[in-house]
Amino acid sequence: MKMYTFCFAYLAAVVLATGPIIDRPALAAAGPTTAPVAEPVDHSAFDKLLKKYVNDQGLVNYKAWKNDQAAFNQYLALLSKNPPTASWSKAEQMAYWINAYNAYTIRLILDHYPVQSIKDIGTKIQIPFVTTPWAAKFFTIGGTKMSLDNIEHGTLRKKYNDPRIHFALVCASISCPRLRNEAYTAAKLDSQLDEQGRDFLRNPNKNKPGKTSAQLSKYFDWYKGDWTANGQTVVGWVNKYAATKLDNTAKISYLDYNWSLNEQ
Repeated sequence: MKMYTFCFAYLAAVVLATGPIIDRPALAAAGPTTAPVAEPVDHSAFDKLLKKYVNDQGLVNYKAWKNDQAAFNQYLALLSKNPPTASWSKAEQMAYWINAYNAYTIRLILDHYPVQSIKDIGTKIQIPFVTTPWAAKFFTIGGTKMSLDNIEHGTLRKKYNDPRIHFALVCASISCPRLRNEAYTAAKLDSQLDEQGRDFLRNPNKNKPGKTSAQLSKYFDWYKGDWTANGQTVVGWVNKYAATKLDNTAKISYLDYNWSLNEQ
């Protein structure tokens, strides 16, 4: 009896000193315990939808898209569950957020279609950043309820310091930049943003640059702080993409904004 008591006490002492007995070979075989790094989202599903429902002028066949949403819902679920991580490159993160903004804008229109304008959605009295369609938190990314304003102002403008995003984000209106019928990708992002700039500045319905005077999109007024950051100028940005170059002293006015739906 004393021998059994001694053995039990000795075993208990060993366990307390060394911790529970572990099958260390099995633990080693299990590999590292840290979670795997999330891979950047594949936007090819969105690319196929844009090619199917958006024409070369950037106009959308919302009526047909509304009746064919299975693949779109799957893509939005992919976005929702896979927010960018610090391991993604800047281009991968920006492409994700630009695609997310455009995709969730389309989601908003489809949810309320038919509408004549995105501004018809929501309350009649719309207070910027409070009660507009862009302020509504109608989707979730990474478990966080978000709005289109959160993507544009809280993420893209705040974090990446690239005014060219204004050539890419499309608010479902005629005066917006053209909605590309392809998704943004990290590999092509820089060239895609520059192409959007040329398309926007050379479309006479959206900008009318002239040597001594110019009628520009309200984008250059609304986001003037972005265009003039770091010593840059509105004239400099316009001249980077417009066919007609402005003088530095050119008189600039702004065109009325057409909020009609960008519909085929």
